[in-house]
Amino acid sequence: MELRDRNVLIVGFERTGEALCRFLLDRGARVRVTEKKPADAFGEKVRAWTERGAQFETGGHRPESFFTADMIIPSPGVPPLPEILAAREKGVPVISEIELAFLFLRGKIVGITGSNGKSTTTTLVHKILKDAGLKARLAGNIGPPLVSFVDKSRDDHVYVTEISSFQLEYTERFTPAIAAVLNVSENHIDWHQTFENYFGAKKKLVLRQGREGRAVLNRDHELVWSLAAAAASEVHGFSRKRRLRRGAYVEDGWIVIRDGKPERILPTSRITIPGAHNQENVLAAALIGHLSGVPAPSLRRTILAFRGLEHRLEDVLRVKGVRFVNDSKATTVDATLKALASFDRPVVLILGGRGKGGDFSPLRREVRRRARSVVLVGEAADKIEAALGGAVPVDRVSTYREVVRKAFERAVPGDIVLLAPACTSWDMFKNFEERGRTFKSEVRRLAAAARKKGAGT
Repeated sequence: MELRDRNVLIVGFERTGEALCRFLLDRGARVRVTEKKPADAFGEKVRAWTERGAQFETGGHRPESFFTADMIIPSPGVPPLPEILAAREKGVPVISEIELAFLFLRGKIVGITGSNGKSTTTTLVHKILKDAGLKARLAGNIGPPLVSFVDKSRDDHVYVTEISSFQLEYTERFTPAIAAVLNVSENHIDWHQTFENYFGAKKKLVLRQGREGRAVLNRDHELVWSLAAAAASEVHGFSRKRRLRRGAYVEDGWIVIRDGKPERILPTSRITIPGAHNQENVLAAALIGHLSGVPAPSLRRTILAFRGLEHRLEDVLRVKGVRFVNDSKATTVDATLKALASFDRPVVLILGGRGKGGDFSPLRREVRRRARSVVLVGEAADKIEAALGGAVPVDRVSTYREVVRKAFERAVPGDIVLLAPACTSWDMFKNFEERGRTFKSEVRRLAAAARKKGAGT
């Protein structure tokens, strides 16, 4: 693709926007950035890129910028703005950053998508490959934008890339060597409008592969496994529930990989991250490692050493016998249900934030079964409380200091206080990381107060 002298519009100016500016300006493109935030939200960055030749419009979008562009590249998470849709209808190409990167990148891409577990699986795959001596890079939603690797890319590099439905929506040619779909559940309906559109974006990752590609699919998920029949690539499954002819599965308490002769990797009891869903993540990661040529002993060592990620079922502290767990990354109902199922003790569950347009009613049954009570916070509190239908006692609060204190007040020794909000954080925080760190800070504050009180009695 020739970029010199082409008018390229970047929509959104965060981490990906900056990487795109650098890439496009280095190749002689005429770059304009449109951003709804005011210029002062970015400090000196706007001035620095303006000096390099980029043009900026901030504080809102101008329709004429979209119609006069030769190409539009929305940053991940930018919604399908009317201006983008109208320009696309008139023939202006709209592509994602990963599509642009793919056209220039040397090396192999491992693409991992799903409604839940992407970050954990992507991180574990990267560790597996790197520990085995491969020249692996972590990219995408959990790492640097893929386009930032192009200039130094080599044929023997592997880019382990977490990929969202937002990114896949604007792809036409992006094709990873290994494509993994972990699961799919109702998510981002506010963005995609329908579940069919959402899944339609996800399945591009597999259905665009040719015979030389390899697909890793969840055999226990009917919709995900339905892609196997339509895939042109070589399909490998992973399953907790059944023995597979080709893939990774659990048998007699062991992770087993079968690609010819079955090979035991490690007992499931040795996996350090909790929950059945994390067994699935480990199965998928081990299988991708195997398909990348990593031998079983190396797979075993890396999986045994893996302790999970911040904000994913992360143990915080125990305060007077109450265990606090941070799963701020649980931004969907399905992720919250999986978090709840990870514990065999009563839970005080913290829910709320900004909804994604989905249905909260699937929470009711499991909350009734597993939760002692619920603490609600944020924009979606009314909808969640209505969906719970009085299944358990509910408290409403407005700050995360109140969230932690009220949850501790409702818990008894031996209980779990679980932050698994089933919502995004954008009503109160910049992102789920900020929400999780605020939660942990308030738990530490509570613990310090409890120690001080104990010392004074």
